[in-house]
Amino acid sequence: MEDKPVSRPTFGATSLPGGGFGAMPSMASDERWVIAGLGNPGPWFRKTRHNAGFLVVDRLAERYGVAFKWYGTQCRLAEIEVDGRRVILAKPQRFMNLSGNPVAAVMRAHDVPAERLLVVHDELAFAFGAVRMKRGGGAGGHNGLRSVSEALGNQHYARIRFGIGRPPKGQTIGKFVMRRFSESEQSGMPALLDRCADIAEACVVHGLDKAQTELHTA
Repeated sequence: MEDKPVSRPTFGATSLPGGGFGAMPSMASDERWVIAGLGNPGPWFRKTRHNAGFLVVDRLAERYGVAFKWYGTQCRLAEIEVDGRRVILAKPQRFMNLSGNPVAAVMRAHDVPAERLLVVHDELAFAFGAVRMKRGGGAGGHNGLRSVSEALGNQHYARIRFGIGRPPKGQTIGKFVMRRFSESEQSGMPALLDRCADIAEACVVHGLDKAQTELHTA
């Protein structure tokens, strides 16, 4: 299924040259990170499998008591501090296959290199509840990852891969990823989202290698 762009209101946000977004207040450290959750905008998509990335960054925002706000017309941002490190949470507000430009614009505006970008996305290759991490590599057919890599001109960023399982026999991938999680899956979501949030924090504080070790030995 081919995603289509959607226009969004500005709500008074300040645009920066090159499509960037208004700068947010400085925090404790100059070491900035971006954690970008991938998904589709709008209430209908909120609890669908393709929006697993949004759900994880929403959980991080809830944990720190912050709300997402519009910056520019293509992204919603929130800002947290993790062990003295400034972290910008990003939710691109264009559809999945157009996620890259909003993410790249936020990174330019806040001078964040690809080495300090963490992308959270749904992953068909793993069963529901499985979580994996890696840095770099191809998109594996994921339109959001492909868009981010193309916009950055760089694949060398970290990913949290949130397993959503495979579609049942006779159902297309496009329809499956747009389905909501089942009731039994939803019952396990709070613990799973907390686990992903813990992993994201560990990546920011300790680096990808240690976060992977903690994940795979838990």
